[in-house]
Amino acid sequence: MPAHSSYDAIIIGAGVIGACTAYELARKGLRTLSIDKLPEAGYGSTSGSCAIIRTYYSALESCAIAYEGWHYWKDWQNYVGVTDEKGLIKYHNTGCLVIKTEHNHHLDRVCAMMDRIGCPYEHVAVSDIAQRMPNADTRQYEPAKRPDDEGFGQPTGPSVEGAVFFPNGGYVNDPKLSAHNVQRAAEAHGAEFLFNRAVVEVLKSSDRVCGVLLDDGSRIEAPVVVNVAGPHSSKINAMAGVDGGMNISTRALRHEVAHVPAPKGVDFENEGVVYSDSDIQTYCRPEIGNHILIGSEDPECDVKEWIDDPDNFDDSFSEQWNVLVMRMAQRMPDLHIPGKARGVVALYDVTEDWMPIYDRSDLGGFYMAVGTSGNQYKNAPVAGKMMAALIEACENGHDHDRDPVRFHLDHLDMDISLGAFSRLREINQDSSFSVIG
Repeated sequence: MPAHSSYDAIIIGAGVIGACTAYELARKGLRTLSIDKLPEAGYGSTSGSCAIIRTYYSALESCAIAYEGWHYWKDWQNYVGVTDEKGLIKYHNTGCLVIKTEHNHHLDRVCAMMDRIGCPYEHVAVSDIAQRMPNADTRQYEPAKRPDDEGFGQPTGPSVEGAVFFPNGGYVNDPKLSAHNVQRAAEAHGAEFLFNRAVVEVLKSSDRVCGVLLDDGSRIEAPVVVNVAGPHSSKINAMAGVDGGMNISTRALRHEVAHVPAPKGVDFENEGVVYSDSDIQTYCRPEIGNHILIGSEDPECDVKEWIDDPDNFDDSFSEQWNVLVMRMAQRMPDLHIPGKARGVVALYDVTEDWMPIYDRSDLGGFYMAVGTSGNQYKNAPVAGKMMAALIEACENGHDHDRDPVRFHLDHLDMDISLGAFSRLREINQDSSFSVIG
């Protein structure tokens, strides 16, 4: 049971972004309670994340907060400022290699945004790709196909157009542990966490939120409630009655990630990079035990499986697992396809353009950090800070809808408009409309 019946703020969801939001609010002196229906912090979609840290997106603000976030991951101990009885996560700065394709505009737009935020990169010639991806087959295969489609695995051009290498990028070894680390950091500032409890009603009074009702009958009051519920976020928004006032919505999407051994003779665990390839619509990163995690960049030929009830979905592997590995084998011809599927099946919480919503709502005191799964893990420390700044401004009377809050990125020494993540924004037509964002 929570220690009190009322708090300054309730955070629904204790994934990595929820934990970071609680941490930043607690650092501002608010008495916070984080509520999660699962048994531990980071137990849901955070655990299913590939925990990739990268700086390239399709919008400037997303690139900026990602590069800002990189500075926190590489200096994690200083960010959390505490010890954790479970230990702290390890960040591996492998760098990120991204193939140039027509789909990503040959990375011209991305590189222009990197120049604006001061993030380093280098162009990689086709002949040099194999130095970073051993034995790579650099022929062109786009458009992506399914294995039973005519022409699957057959080149459509002599080569891809090269790549860009981003040295500031990599991955976190244990995403679930990262949420626990931040939980401990938040608790050091007085935050409380309540697990194995579900919110069944968002309480209101005079057009403002006033608390939540839990599944055990507990009523907990607070003038601020923050929805960071991941794949359950749309249900919480409907519960609060704020979904009708949103131009951008969220839905739960089922995703699979494959876990396979690296090709023989390739030390991918120690020498591999985070790799993104929209020619074959696949990405990967190193994993312990000299394995590779492989995910999809959501090509049009794949049917998206939207989930209406995030508490009831098939978490077993499907034929999509084989599709992922076979697509990556086009680029890594020595990749062995195991007879037994291993990896992760999880839900993403996504918007129409795969950009998140970090915003207030039409209900006073009710805020949202939603549509974040799949590509916002890396931004969690900054998202927590942005939400805390947004909540502080709005609760002090600032009209964020008319005059979007400006947020300062300390490491980049630049300001961005949080209006870029508004629930009222138009769909970003420059989006990849995939997990790349």
